[in-house]
Amino acid sequence: MKKGLIGKKLGMTQIFWNDGSVIPVTAIEAGPCVVIQKKTSEVDGYGALQLGFDRVKEKGVNKPLKGHFKKADKGYFRVLKEFRLEFPNDYEVGSELKADIFKVGDYIDVVGTTRGRGFAGVVKRYGFRGGPGGHGSMFHRAPGSIGASASPSRVFKGKKMPGHMGNRRQTVQNLMVVGIRPEQNLILVKGSVPSSKNGIVLIKDSIKI
Repeated sequence: MKKGLIGKKLGMTQIFWNDGSVIPVTAIEAGPCVVIQKKTSEVDGYGALQLGFDRVKEKGVNKPLKGHFKKADKGYFRVLKEFRLEFPNDYEVGSELKADIFKVGDYIDVVGTTRGRGFAGVVKRYGFRGGPGGHGSMFHRAPGSIGASASPSRVFKGKKMPGHMGNRRQTVQNLMVVGIRPEQNLILVKGSVPSSKNGIVLIKDSIKI
């Protein structure tokens, strides 16, 4: 990876492209992120940058983190994330990374936590077709048969069943950056990204480009 940022999903809107078509976009507040720690292959065995995002007051940070933040001497942050980079020596501890490290036309991967939807049945969770909707039917939204009785006398692992839906880490790849607004620290991304409103997301350059 060559570059990355921590951001906050603000919501979705739409913009008009050059040919007049309407494009759905997600607005992400990307940075400013401060380099809190730099890791190198000589000292740590790999190259990475630890970034801080979303400033907080000193009283909101415990003593170990206070000492850690004072090495960079740029304040205190709510979110700390590490990004593995090929060339971490290109950055200095205490420097700021903003939305303008990306440009329009870049392809990125966005990592976030999907919205929690609680306990869900198989129709909502996996898109099962379900049974007839008529009053006489005894089979509407149930999963149906889940295995044989005599052999193997058990339910196979991985069977699609009702259960907790959402609230898990997910990565959406190859999203195109269609707008950058550096003065507002905004990145406009074509399509949707995993996270609820005001949720924390990680923005990385795409690994498939």
